[in-house]
Amino acid sequence: MDYINMLAFGVYPYIALAVFFVGTWARYDREQYTWKTSSSQILESKQLRKGSLPFHIGIIGIFFGHLVGLLTPKPVWHMLGVTNEMKQWVAIIAGGVFGFICLYGLVILVNRRMTNDRVRVNSSKMDILLLWILLAQLTLGLISIFYSVSHVTHGAEGEKAAVMVALMTWAQNIVTLDPVEAVAAVANNPVDWVFKLHVVLGMTIFLIFPFSRLVHMFSVPVQYISRQHQVVRKRFSRQL
Repeated sequence: MDYINMLAFGVYPYIALAVFFVGTWARYDREQYTWKTSSSQILESKQLRKGSLPFHIGIIGIFFGHLVGLLTPKPVWHMLGVTNEMKQWVAIIAGGVFGFICLYGLVILVNRRMTNDRVRVNSSKMDILLLWILLAQLTLGLISIFYSVSHVTHGAEGEKAAVMVALMTWAQNIVTLDPVEAVAAVANNPVDWVFKLHVVLGMTIFLIFPFSRLVHMFSVPVQYISRQHQVVRKRFSRQL
């Protein structure tokens, strides 16, 4: 069991992150023409519009929620007067709201990709695999909410947010290059299977990131917000 924990939570994260950074850089450097979303809107637009907006709203909320929740040091939360139990309730509520919004959109996109013949034929194996992995990851995240509620409401005093704190400790030690302490945080605490599988599948998403359409995340046109307005005038031909 110690070997499995070290492999899954101490070694695999660095393999996934190494592939993520090196693979993304290599793809941008060598295959810039593939750096796109490969939109299938021209093949079908109604279901795409219906599913894309809630999916992106949900996934952005989930991403930044995980980023802030896992990587903000515990002393910062305590300095702000946020207890572990309060933080976990915020994570449960916000995660549930954004999770179900994302699920609504993702189910529409999966159904569209799998049942629309034109879209399916023009989809790569990675496109289909990515959608199913995202759906599995999202489902695990939503299932974990029920475990989190149980931890807060039925856990012993002082241990109500132990799993959340263990996962925070794991993530922060991975970032600070201390895999031994990271593995200890998971191995020495009663972390439920759903959280462990959620972590491993999350690392797998980092692993396949450079080989999928997810790379378009780094090409969001944020410069449009600050650029000057472009004036477009119609050109009329003179009538003779």
